[in-house]
Amino acid sequence: MSLSADARRIRDERLTYLTPDKLNRLEGTLRETLRLDVPGDVLEFGVALGGSAVLLAKQATAAGHRFAGFDVFAMIPPPTSEKDDAKSKQRYETIAAGESKGIGGDSYYGYRDDLYADVIATFERHGLAVDGQQIALVKGLFEDTWPTAGSKSVAFAHIDCDWYDPVKFCLESVAERLSTGGVMMLDDYNDYGGCKTATDEFIAANPGFRFEPGVNPIIRKVVN
Repeated sequence: MSLSADARRIRDERLTYLTPDKLNRLEGTLRETLRLDVPGDVLEFGVALGGSAVLLAKQATAAGHRFAGFDVFAMIPPPTSEKDDAKSKQRYETIAAGESKGIGGDSYYGYRDDLYADVIATFERHGLAVDGQQIALVKGLFEDTWPTAGSKSVAFAHIDCDWYDPVKFCLESVAERLSTGGVMMLDDYNDYGGCKTATDEFIAANPGFRFEPGVNPIIRKVVN
């Protein structure tokens, strides 16, 4: 399947680490969720450069849904759980040492002086106004910002935060407000052990949710 025009532009502008397969599944799953009139906000945890957030926000607002993106908009916090694997900790050491490479030779996004302003500018360049209402970008640690973010119900959440603790927090917190038929999509399930462990634990403990494998697996709420 070929990429949408918006996804091609995002990749051309080096705004996402997502592969074409992941982008297709991200857009297609959200499109189907909105077509089924699942109520609630569209969310992303782990905005980075804002590429996938732009794609989600365009679909969400066109269908009358609110979009909110959550990130520290700075250096990613370290993996601190014993359930994070060696690969995760090695990856963080590279980032913390200032040795991480950006997309296509660009500077790594976590090293930017004002990533938050850069992402807002990206949204504006793509015709999206970050007004704090219909589209919000929420800066800070998830556990600090989520409780007052104002999402009463959730239709779709893209969870792209790598490590065990933040993935576990997002799954458990969003699940409480996820509408029946709603979806949580995991970007890092096949890449980092902590994300996989947090996801597997959640599925084992929550029989009302169905796991659907793939390049970026889906957890779908099937019963109230």
